[in-house]
Amino acid sequence: MSLSSTKVPDVSLILPAYNESATIAGTLREAHAYFQSRGLTCQIIVSADGNDGTREKSRELAGEIPGLVVLGSEQRSGKGRGIRLGVVQATGAIIGFADADNKVPIDEFDQFLPMLRESHDVVIGSRGSRTSKIEKAQPLYRQLGSRGFAVLMQAIVGLPGIVDSQCGFKFFRHEFAKAIFARQRVDGYMYDVEILAIAIRMGARLAQVPIRWHDDADSRLQLISGNVQNVRDLFRIRRHLMALRPQDYPIAVQAVANQK
Repeated sequence: MSLSSTKVPDVSLILPAYNESATIAGTLREAHAYFQSRGLTCQIIVSADGNDGTREKSRELAGEIPGLVVLGSEQRSGKGRGIRLGVVQATGAIIGFADADNKVPIDEFDQFLPMLRESHDVVIGSRGSRTSKIEKAQPLYRQLGSRGFAVLMQAIVGLPGIVDSQCGFKFFRHEFAKAIFARQRVDGYMYDVEILAIAIRMGARLAQVPIRWHDDADSRLQLISGNVQNVRDLFRIRRHLMALRPQDYPIAVQAVANQK
């Protein structure tokens, strides 16, 4: 895969954002400066639903950050849908997403780039490795909930070998991002599980990378109603996966064949 074209951005970075009006400008400037410092061209896409001012704050930087795209509407439709719509707009040779609140510092992408250039189709951040650096951990009750979720998720959907499905720092080769998200259906938080399950089933070469991470103590997930919906979405993902066949992955299957 060549990243040298002047017409195609090296990276498309999608930032799903809700209630980030106070911080989104700093996040955008930091990401833009990072890619400039690495000599990479970047298309940044903010996908912001809700009526909280995040879209308006983002658009104020359009003259400062070339190629900035801002998506979203006043109606909240879910993080999974926001990223899916961002992927539709993405043109980069590498397409990925990160949390708008910088739970994972953008310079962690230094680890991802050589892998995506040379050896892997999908590279995801992992908080579960022994060498991951958790600078500020979640409260104990959320840590226990995450462990219980992981057991349930593996039982319902099954992501063999995946230690941390929910870290919001994931990047894909262009053709795999397009193929995966074209088949992704879940609008809520379980989109991570769905895209990884699709990637595994299409034979994508996937790597998990230990990352630096810190909790901002600002979870948007409602513990009871949110988790009930998550369980429903896990069963929905399983039904969706059972209905998919190899011919449903024409772009990715051809890409895998070309790599052999």
